[in-house]
This record gives sequence, C-alpha cells and structure tokens, in this order.
Amino acid sequence: MAASTPVLSILDLALVGSDESPAEAFANSVAMAQRAEQRGYRRVWYAEHHNMASIASSATSVLIAHVANHTSTIRLGSGGVMLPNHSPLVIAEQFGTLATLHPGRIDLGLGRAPGTDQPAMRAMRVDPMASDRFPQDVMELQAFLAGDSLVPGVEAVPCAGSDVPLYILGSSLFGAQLAAKLGLPYGFASHFAPGALLQAVELYRERFEPSDSCPEPYVIAGVNVIAAETTEDAEAQRLDVTRRRVARFLRVPRALTDEEADELLASPQGQGIAQMTHYTAAGDPGLVRRYLENFATEANVDEVITVHPSRLLDQRLRSIDLLADAFATAAV
Repeated sequence: MAASTPVLSILDLALVGSDESPAEAFANSVAMAQRAEQRGYRRVWYAEHHNMASIASSATSVLIAHVANHTSTIRLGSGGVMLPNHSPLVIAEQFGTLATLHPGRIDLGLGRAPGTDQPAMRAMRVDPMASDRFPQDVMELQAFLAGDSLVPGVEAVPCAGSDVPLYILGSSLFGAQLAAKLGLPYGFASHFAPGALLQAVELYRERFEPSDSCPEPYVIAGVNVIAAETTEDAEAQRLDVTRRRVARFLRVPRALTDEEADELLASPQGQGIAQMTHYTAAGDPGLVRRYLENFATEANVDEVITVHPSRLLDQRLRSIDLLADAFATAAV
C-alpha cells in the first residue's frame, strides 16, 4: 500500500496566457521549477502537446534542457513524450543527450496518445497506426538507452549508460497493463482523465512483474491544485480556470464574458469538460493537504504530480509555496 503522505511533484503545462507570449511562458516555467527546487518537490515534468495555443511545451526535450540550465538539483522530465510521434532512436538520442548534460536529473515518461488533433497528426506525418506499435517501440527505446540495441548496426549516441528512467503514462487500462508487464513505474493522467484511475492502479499493482530498474510497483497520479490563503480565494481562482478551460475546449474564437462562460459550463458539453478536472484540490493549505493525503490513500498512489493551473504566475508560485508549507507543517 502507498503511504498516506505522498511524494509531491509538479506537472507544468507551460501555460501561455491570453496576454502573454511563449517567451513569457518559458520564463514562467523556469520560475516555477526554481521554486519547486527550493521547496523540495521531487520533479517537474512537461507534456508534449501540439496545435494548442495555450500550451507551449510542444518541443518537450528542448524545454527540459532550458529549464535544466536554470536549475541545479531537481529532476526534470517528460510527462510525457508521445512516442507514436517519434522514432525510438531519436527520443533515445534526445534524452541520452539531456542525461549526459545533466546526469541523474532526467526522467522519460512515455505516452501512447498523439497529444494533438488529426490535422496536426497529418502535419507531423504520423502514421495513424503508430500507437499500435507502442509496446514494441517502448522496448526498442529501452534497449537503446541501455546500450543493448535491438536494431542491428544502430546505436543511440550519446546514450549507453545514461541511466534515464522510463515511466509508462496513460489514462486507461492499456498503459497499466504494459507498465506492469515491463516492470516500469506507472503514471496516470487523473488531472484531466479521472474515470479509470482506481481500476488502472489496482490492475497495475496486481500484475506488476519486478524488474532490475523497478523492483516494486510505483504509481504517480495527477491532481489539479489551487492553494491560497483562503478557501474563498482558491475557489475564485478555480472558477476562473474552469471558465477559461471550457472556452478553450469548445474552441470559442473570442474572449467570453463570465456570464457567457457560465452558460457554456451549464451545457452538457460544458459539464463534461468540467468533469475532466474531477480531481482538484482547491482551498486553504490545510484543506489541500488533507485532500491530497486522502487521494493518495484512496487511489493507492506513491506520488502526486500536482498541476497548478491558476491564471497568474504569482498565484501558481503561491500555490506551490503553500502546498510545500502545509506538508512541512504536517511532518513536524
């Protein structure tokens, strides 16, 4: 069973606000990683998304390199790289390079989804059947990283001995079964796809086959976190985030008034989008800590990777600080 006091990490979506540039988003990501490092978080991960104006982490390995150059000790990685979009050799070379430049700090989380829409898939020249090869591609990538290539005459350089840990990420039972079979840690995207969390974790733990790199099952799960001095402030931020989210997902081509956003939220489509963030801890520090402890126990997870989605950087940094303070206080 996982401990009730989980390890805390951060998934940074490199959010681009409506009045911000991607350069400002990258500066914000550096500031968040530096704060996470100062406050004792385990890792910061970045997700590969394409054709989304509000998320700037499409070139995930490049962003990891940039943030690594502005931090010293915190682990950085992908949450995740969408492997069907790439060849295993190229990802092995990228992350082998990162691990060579920043030894002992780089993680490689792998997802099976494309992380985008059909037009962007065509623009990336992605084979629609590529996701069917995901298990084989994971094993090929794993072999490249270990310096034991499965492709005759081909080695990933630099790579061998780079010690990049792999994580299988997903939001369905498929990833849970694959992670268990390969003896790898498993990350569940419950911050936006909550439905199968409990079943997937149970399946992963039941079927886990130990490996040299991961002798015991290890589960990471995502939770949205908005910590503020008062629950009222946190709930106001949560409403703001939800309004912006429903407008983005329904592709509204203009800024909405609060009233218009609330009308969308009240629709069946809006309610479906709001349900995606079912696992959200919004409140004062004590409330958020209790929520995450209960979540870790009930979902049987070892590590909670927190998403801080508030609109302003200062709000996100404050949420990171208050969460760290809450768990530090609880440990005393």
